[in-house]
Amino acid sequence: MACLFAAKLAAHTQVTMLGSWPAGIQALQTLGVTLVTDNGEITRRVVATGNPLDCPRHRHALVLVKSWQTARAADLLHDCLAPDGVALTLQNGCGNLEILRVALGAERAAMGITTIGATLLAPAKVRDGGNGSICLLPSEKLEPLTALFHLADMPVKAVEDIDSLAWGKLIISVAINPLTAILRVPNGHLLEDLHAKELMVAAANEAIAITAALGVPLPFADPLAALAEVVEKTAANYSSMLQDVIRKAPTEIDVTCGTIARHGERLNIDTPVNNLLWKLIAAMPLADPEARSC
Repeated sequence: MACLFAAKLAAHTQVTMLGSWPAGIQALQTLGVTLVTDNGEITRRVVATGNPLDCPRHRHALVLVKSWQTARAADLLHDCLAPDGVALTLQNGCGNLEILRVALGAERAAMGITTIGATLLAPAKVRDGGNGSICLLPSEKLEPLTALFHLADMPVKAVEDIDSLAWGKLIISVAINPLTAILRVPNGHLLEDLHAKELMVAAANEAIAITAALGVPLPFADPLAALAEVVEKTAANYSSMLQDVIRKAPTEIDVTCGTIARHGERLNIDTPVNNLLWKLIAAMPLADPEARSC
């Protein structure tokens, strides 16, 4: 996602990418960031570094790391975000905004929701996942970013209830991501195979029950119809969790299915499917086992 946003925004402003993946940083420094679309490839130059001291006093930052990396990203941003700057998280899962607020201060952290997707093809090379949008609370601090998103043809919607959208996205995430990662299939397979579809719907229904118990209003009248629509629109896509599993990288299972399972235990609501998906993904081997504790 970072490469996708960087490639689109770099046509309109200087983009600095701060990360921790050596191969990715080196590729960005030497080759630039390449965006692959149905119409071909576009490569744009960006500044890339692993040192926050190389990018001080930035007014705006996009936080697009995996949720298990949020605390580290927040610490880095503490050194490079301007005193009156703001860091906008567009990440999956719950709890990212709270981590940023603790590290940066409530006034310097903001949350949005995006349905934009991307597939990393190689270091610094990303395929556009197709149509999607960015939803943000109205904010004067975010207006420059909103203007950039519009210039980059990334639709932005103003919303009043970001929590509703976050939980709506979580329902869809727990239903799609872990199953596609375990089965090693594109999203569309979940509607094509009867058994996969039953598991997808069961995972979604558990998450729907949790949101109802918490009193969270959802952004759609029919969650299962919304889920099916997302699967249809992204049928050829490989979910971010599947991409992580293939690379043997840590996933966001703790803040997706893990969130549903933990709420279920606290609220005395059975969530057997989310619990099982959580444990199965969490048990998968990692290229770096120490990354589990990061």
